[in-house]
Amino acid sequence: MQIEEFKIKNFKVFKDVHIKNIPKLSAFIGKNGSGKSTFFDVFSFIKDSLNGNVSKAVSKRGGFKEIISRNCKGTISLVIKFRESGGKLATYELEIAQNPDGKIVVKKEVLKYRRGQHGSPWKYLDFSCGEGKAITNESIAKDAGEQERSKYVLDAPDILAIKGLGQFKEFKVVSEFRTMIEDWHVSDFYISEARQTAEDGVAEHLSSRGDNIALVAQYLFEHHKEIFNHILEKMQQRVPGITEVEAKPTEDGRLILRFQDGAFKDPFISKYVSDGTIKMFAYLVLLNDPKPFPLLAVEEPENQLYPELLTQLAEEFRIYAEKGGQVFLSTHSPDLLNGLELKEIFCLIKQDGYTVIKRLSDDEQLVALHKAGDDLGSLWKQQLFF
Repeated sequence: MQIEEFKIKNFKVFKDVHIKNIPKLSAFIGKNGSGKSTFFDVFSFIKDSLNGNVSKAVSKRGGFKEIISRNCKGTISLVIKFRESGGKLATYELEIAQNPDGKIVVKKEVLKYRRGQHGSPWKYLDFSCGEGKAITNESIAKDAGEQERSKYVLDAPDILAIKGLGQFKEFKVVSEFRTMIEDWHVSDFYISEARQTAEDGVAEHLSSRGDNIALVAQYLFEHHKEIFNHILEKMQQRVPGITEVEAKPTEDGRLILRFQDGAFKDPFISKYVSDGTIKMFAYLVLLNDPKPFPLLAVEEPENQLYPELLTQLAEEFRIYAEKGGQVFLSTHSPDLLNGLELKEIFCLIKQDGYTVIKRLSDDEQLVALHKAGDDLGSLWKQQLFF
């Protein structure tokens, strides 16, 4: 499943934003304060709303007044268009409001797809304030066009319908969409936490903060040796001198990462190697996950990495996207931009207190300059994107 279109209305700095034809690999650039972190937080907000409820997701961000765009009233609206497994372009619409009594409610929640150029959309579910209808004969009606709907009442008006109905196999597309959101991964990597020794245990996927990297390395070594060896080969290519990486258990049951430099007899534990070495290893572990995340969002991956590594890192992100995991990046790095294509870059620009998003390939001047030989990093440095 791939997100192809996204609309945001009244969410913080995004009063009215509409992005179309989103590629598998996309980078979002902009000046400080333009809203890059807020854009990523939209996805975290949807995931938090699904894992708990909308009220908790709103409260986590300071309340409804802190989320809704300044000087705006009404609802917060999010629209996602994505390809479901059958190949059809489906649309998920979510509107959130605050009642006069202060309670948060899901004002509108619709999951639908259009069967053709004409006719009304085929709605999988249509809910408002905790009540609504969903199609119960999805597998049959999809081709025949005859729809059977039943009414459902949720436990509370701030619960997403995809959370409840998505647990049942008969709601296939709803379940797929719920799973896609649950598996979204927003990386907030912290070098200091990655350096810590991990308690003994099992971890199959790298956490958002990277604090379980030793456990994931151990898991890959034991259960996916070919992937672990591939990561090792990449480390040897990307970081000169590194000949071996292992996750070694300690006497008290914890795990530490050990990096072997070919110039020295004894390996270094992760506590003593460079930030860049740790971060490159973490990204390689993340990007070679046996089960790629459907959406991977990474903020400023260039931090702590040597500039010459960034075009190579862009290549790793592209390989990940080609394998099936959509990638969103935010960056300030001209070197990382040089590893991307013009159509993959979106620029966030503040106008009259709100943020707009434009695709660089829609700018004829930039297209002409790039075709003439100017690399993207140079165009960025010249501030021609704004």
